[in-house]
Amino acid sequence: MKRAYKIEINPTDEQKSKIHRTIGVSRFIYNFYIAHNKEVYEKEGKFVSGMDFSKWLNNEYIPNNQDKKWIKEVSSKATKQAIMNGEKAFKDFFKGTKGFPKFKKRKNQDVKAYFPKNNKTDWTIERHRVKIPTLGWIRLKEFGYIPVNSIVKSGTVSQKADRYYVSILVEETDIKISNTNNEGVGIDLGIKEFAVCSDGIKFKNINKTSTVKKVEKKLKREQRKLSRKYESLKIRNKNIKEGRATRQNIQKQIVKVQKLHQRLVNIRTDYINKTVFSIIKQKPSYITIEDLAVSNLMKNKHLSKAIASQKFFEFKTKLMSKCKQNNIELRIVDRFYPSSKTCSKCGEIKKDLKLSDRIYKCNCGLAIDRDLNASINLKNAKEYKIALNQKHLYMYGGLTSEFKPLESHTKS
Repeated sequence: MKRAYKIEINPTDEQKSKIHRTIGVSRFIYNFYIAHNKEVYEKEGKFVSGMDFSKWLNNEYIPNNQDKKWIKEVSSKATKQAIMNGEKAFKDFFKGTKGFPKFKKRKNQDVKAYFPKNNKTDWTIERHRVKIPTLGWIRLKEFGYIPVNSIVKSGTVSQKADRYYVSILVEETDIKISNTNNEGVGIDLGIKEFAVCSDGIKFKNINKTSTVKKVEKKLKREQRKLSRKYESLKIRNKNIKEGRATRQNIQKQIVKVQKLHQRLVNIRTDYINKTVFSIIKQKPSYITIEDLAVSNLMKNKHLSKAIASQKFFEFKTKLMSKCKQNNIELRIVDRFYPSSKTCSKCGEIKKDLKLSDRIYKCNCGLAIDRDLNASINLKNAKEYKIALNQKHLYMYGGLTSEFKPLESHTKS
């Protein structure tokens, strides 16, 4: 079984410089590949493959443009990986699973530096450090997290705000954990509560806590400061006679904003990890969730921000991974299944149920929280599909039409 690890590292100034250079070249090559493909398609109506672009780049473009020699300063495999990423983005677009590829921006810090394994000693893992190709030994911030002497398949280095992280994929023994609890559990995801389980356990919406609200309030304040600094820079550049005004303080403010953004991401991701762990440790025989059409829900301008901050896709992805690791069956019910409108006691469907109705009241006398009612219905659902692989969940939580990832089951 392959397992991914991500951990913070503490590189030296020289190593940071190499990381920045590799990330910068990778971002340039990715954007250049997209721009070149767009230009060729508009002129000739054809698509340039990654291999053809790589040949053209090395044999024609760089030799004829001496000012682009800096591309060769990083590993050739790192540039090839950037081209492969661009090619994959175009293929996903042609398949209809994603939109047209977008350019990578420096401020988003969404490009990773790929360091290929050149010899046996590369990507060696020790308790407190890791040996990365061309960078050498780098100290880990957390000791003993990655198993020592793991067989590393691939690895990348990324930067978020002023912190650096290494992500590696290792080969591990596939251990199946036996289940002792025959009871299944249904999970209803929402905005009021992040998740409500059929056994009555509720996981609160972390975005409504004082911790997140304080960070969001501070983020807005720092963003306003950054905006004022940009306006001030424009005025200074107009008034200055020679040269241009420096923007050192702006860069410091950008880092502050990036840190707060990352702080919010870390809080939400940590909460998702703890939620998944709490569900899995109960050792249910199966878990049932709904195939939410989150992409459609995001079109609602009043709910889009709240839905995006819940990170439903990340939750479903991690839940699927842990279910596979612990040998738990993950069932996915169709998005049109009326879990909220169906009475969990008598089965009657209440068609006039409104979103504002937080208590489900049925003619049979049942009065129950609507989210708890929905989770019980999901648990008892007779028609469902079994999730087989993490690859078959794509962004916003839907199921791809290209794959056949789910086995259909109907229980009588």
